[in-house]
Amino acid sequence: MKRIAVFFAEGYEEIEALTVVDICRRAGMEVQMVSVSGDETVKGSHGIGVQMDMGFDEVDFDSLDMIVLPGGKQGTEGLEAHEGLMAQVDAFDQAGRYLAAICAAPSILGHRGILKGRRAGCYPGWERHLEGAEVSMDNATVDGHVITGRGMGCTISFSLAIVSELLGQEQADKIAESIVYQGR
Repeated sequence: MKRIAVFFAEGYEEIEALTVVDICRRAGMEVQMVSVSGDETVKGSHGIGVQMDMGFDEVDFDSLDMIVLPGGKQGTEGLEAHEGLMAQVDAFDQAGRYLAAICAAPSILGHRGILKGRRAGCYPGWERHLEGAEVSMDNATVDGHVITGRGMGCTISFSLAIVSELLGQEQADKIAESIVYQGR
């Protein structure tokens, strides 16, 4: 079974985080919702509190197939400020293991040099943070082991790209059909 962890910091964009959780669980993946603050409930940018599965210190990173970073300005800043998470992002990149980020969160990958020579997308106005990347305007962009998405309106495409990479296009198509998603 494929395992991913979605990391939550106060002020995350609710739809970006929870759509990934929902679609990937529908696809049969084990998805861990992880609080970087250690709080059992983390509030998003619109005040919606979500109960976490675990805190950062409980994550078995060796067992994960992917790290997912949702956006939201405040949430992105909170994720980037967490030294332990950034060390894991760097380790995943160096090992060629999957990283996924959407909205403002691809800026984290840009700041860490992970996007150099890659295609990547982000929330409009954040392109300057995609250091060294060719900016993509696609809803979701896959370049090697890095998946990026532009924003909240692109979360289904982004989530299905994750499913496609980890479980294959056929499974992504099945999930898209089951949720009546027809893309753009």
